[in-house]
Amino acid sequence: MSGIISRLCAETELPRMVKVRQKFERDSITRDAIPAAINAELSLPRLGDPIRRDMRIAITCGSRGIANIAEIIRTLAAFVKSKGARPFVVPAMGSHGGATGPGQKALIEGYGVTEEFIGCPIVSGMETVVIGETEEGHSVRIDRNAAESDGIILTARIKPHTDFHGPYESGLMKMMTIGLGKREGADICHEAGFGRMARLVPLFGRCILKKAPIALGLAILENAYGETCKLAALRPDEIEAEEPLLLEEARGHLPLIPFAEADVLVIDRIGKDISGDGMDPNVTGASPCSPFVSGGLKSQRTVVLDLTQATHGAAVGIGAAHTITRRLFNKIDYEATYINVITARSLEFVRIPCILETDREAVQLALRTCTGIDRSKPRIIRIADSLHTETFWISEAMRAEGEKNPRITVESEPEPWAFNGEGNLW
Repeated sequence: MSGIISRLCAETELPRMVKVRQKFERDSITRDAIPAAINAELSLPRLGDPIRRDMRIAITCGSRGIANIAEIIRTLAAFVKSKGARPFVVPAMGSHGGATGPGQKALIEGYGVTEEFIGCPIVSGMETVVIGETEEGHSVRIDRNAAESDGIILTARIKPHTDFHGPYESGLMKMMTIGLGKREGADICHEAGFGRMARLVPLFGRCILKKAPIALGLAILENAYGETCKLAALRPDEIEAEEPLLLEEARGHLPLIPFAEADVLVIDRIGKDISGDGMDPNVTGASPCSPFVSGGLKSQRTVVLDLTQATHGAAVGIGAAHTITRRLFNKIDYEATYINVITARSLEFVRIPCILETDREAVQLALRTCTGIDRSKPRIIRIADSLHTETFWISEAMRAEGEKNPRITVESEPEPWAFNGEGNLW
């Protein structure tokens, strides 16, 4: 951008930055240990009983970038085969993947969940069937292929949701309600808005548990480093009572930014593989786009510099930013972006912020437009994304505060931003 905007940006001097590292608890299950951990869970009494010889068993796979998901799905498929049954995988992700069967299959293949690796077919379609009604009379739909199977194994990561809080957030109940519901089922549940999701997700989930052939659920928990740290197999009759307990455990694993507030938060990348909202407001802070969540960092301005490659142009979350780059803007796939927010009734998430030509100008404009701050000591935090906050950057004025936190180690002396000749960080 040339002219007056560039001149205004250039008037804003950016502070030197300090690289820091924070330490989280790191109990984890390595990829090589995944099969043994899952099989140990599935060997518990009665867990495998619903799966018998010659049954067709559907295994759900969602759209998020879950650690070790390909190994997890392959292990479940092998378990089903060991019982003499025939597994197949159903992408269960509402309207993600462009709301098409091929798009949803391609999405999970991008995570390594291919037919060759998992050893069973992937059956991806968008057709749903009504299996019943909620206690309040809502039609409940799930994927036809799953509904017509002899049994469904649910797989889902348990974690705090980005748009609402309640006893059931992201997890097995939501996998049934939104994931298996495909676009039509998700549309029905989202119609009331995120303010009622905490009530509707278990309402729909209980109907599915009663009416659909749910065989078992596998809950996945990750630590703050995004690594598998717990696998819990649940019988259908255990899901309703156990999932809230797992959610509270997962809440303690969030990769929170260990500062209460900042003037500007700079996020290198957002994407659907990072969070349903592109960035997790439980970490980056609530915004007008996410009015039903609380917590996370409090900042006046948010800058987003790029999209992840794995988001395939879906720019959900840019509405929570104040400035973005031309690089990001040019990558947006509007079809993939809009279908998701249309289903979720959340158009705010894709509003276009101020577009700046370079990373430098995007940060400068955000800082320039902050109000009531100490301009001689601006507070800026820069993270890679809301999943990866082990190492990040803080402005020089925040160093003393960081050094008082026993979880934080300072790893560099203050240094200028590493902009290249074009004013970008990469």
